[in-house]
Amino acid sequence: MFKQYKEAIESSNIVSKTDINGIITFVNDEFCKISGYSREELIGQNHNIVRHPDVPKSNFKKLWDTILAKKTFKSTVKNLSKEGRTFYVNTTIIPILNTEGEIEEFIAIRYDVTKEVELKMALEKKERELEQLNRTLEERVQLQTRKLYELNKHLEERVREEVAKNEEKQKMLFLQSRMAILGQMMANIAHQWRQPLTELALSLFNLKKAARNGQTAQVEATYEEAKGMIQNMSQTIEDFINFFKPDKPKTPFALKESVDEALQIIRKTFEKEYIRLHTDIDETIRVTGVSNELSQVLINLLQNAKDAFRQKEVTNKRVTITVRREGDTARLIVEDNAGGIDETLMERIFEPYFTTKHAARGTGLGLFMSKMIIEKSFGGEIGAENGEEGARFTILLPTERSE
Repeated sequence: MFKQYKEAIESSNIVSKTDINGIITFVNDEFCKISGYSREELIGQNHNIVRHPDVPKSNFKKLWDTILAKKTFKSTVKNLSKEGRTFYVNTTIIPILNTEGEIEEFIAIRYDVTKEVELKMALEKKERELEQLNRTLEERVQLQTRKLYELNKHLEERVREEVAKNEEKQKMLFLQSRMAILGQMMANIAHQWRQPLTELALSLFNLKKAARNGQTAQVEATYEEAKGMIQNMSQTIEDFINFFKPDKPKTPFALKESVDEALQIIRKTFEKEYIRLHTDIDETIRVTGVSNELSQVLINLLQNAKDAFRQKEVTNKRVTITVRREGDTARLIVEDNAGGIDETLMERIFEPYFTTKHAARGTGLGLFMSKMIIEKSFGGEIGAENGEEGARFTILLPTERSE
C-alpha cells in the first residue's frame, strides 16, 4: 500500500530529496522532465542548480530559516532549467526527522504552475498599459482641445480677411455657414464618444472575466479591442482638427478621400438614426482643390438627407453615394429615399437663407455655400432633381487630367 501511495505522488508531482546541506539525493522523472537535467546530472549536486538568478538571496534565507527550524516551507518558486527556460512551481518542503527528533533530510513536493503565473503576469502588464492609456487620455484630450480653440481663432481670422476682399454680405454668409457646421460637428463628436465609453467599460469587465477563467487568447483579444477604442476616441479629435485646419492650399487629391472624411464625421449620426449608407466609388478619380471643402459640401448634403428622413418619418432609410468618371469629368451623386423635394421649391433651394426646415434645425446657408464651393473653388457644377424615391444631388467636377 505504501508503495502505491509513493508511486501516485511521484507520478503526479515533481519530487526531490536533499540531505541537510541541500545536496540532491533523489529526483523523480517529473523533476528531470521540467528541469531538463538527467538524474545523473542532478544526484550529488546542490539544489541551487535550478535556482533562477533573478530570485533575491533573501528568499532563500527565509526558506532555510524555516526548514532548519523544523517547519514546513510553502511558496511559489521561480526556477531556471538547463536550457535557460524559466518555470514556476508551487513548492512544499518538509523536514524529515529521525527518532531523536533531528533533521535527517528534506523532501520537496512541487507542481508546475508556469502557465498560471505567466497568464497572471501578462494580465498585470495589460492592466498597467491600460492604466497608462487612461492616465494620458485626459491629457491628450486637453491638449487637442487647446489646439482646436487655436485653430478656431485662425479660422475666424481667415474669415475676416475674406470679408475685407469681397462683398460684406457674401462673406458673412460664409462665416455663418461654417459656424453652423462647427456646431453640428461638435454634437457629432459628443455622440461618437458615448458608445465607445460604454463599450470600453464592458471590455474591461470581459478582460477581468477572461483572465479569471484562464482564457489567454480572449484576454489578448479583449485588450487589443479596448486599446483600439481609446485610440479611436483620440483620433476623433485629430480628425476634427484636421477638418477645420485653415490655409490649406489647392492640391490634387482622390475624390474618395473627401468622401471618407465626410463619412467619418457623419457615420455615427447616421447609425443613431438607423440610416443605411451605400457607396460605389471609382477610387482612381482625382481632382484639384481643398479636400475638406468638398467634404463640407458632402456633409451638408448628408445632413439634409438626415433631416428629410426625420420630417417625413421614413422607416427604411437609405442614402447612396456614387462617384463615376465621364470623360474628363467626375460625376458625384448623393441620393436618398426620403420622398424628394417639393417641385415648386426646387428652383430656390440654392438661394441664401432659404430653408424648408424648422428654424432650430436650419440656417438656409448649407446649399448656398455648397454651390459657392463647387463653382468657385473647384470650377464645377452642382444641381438637384427628384429621383424615383427621393432627392438626387449631382456634382460635376473637372478631373486632374482635364485641368
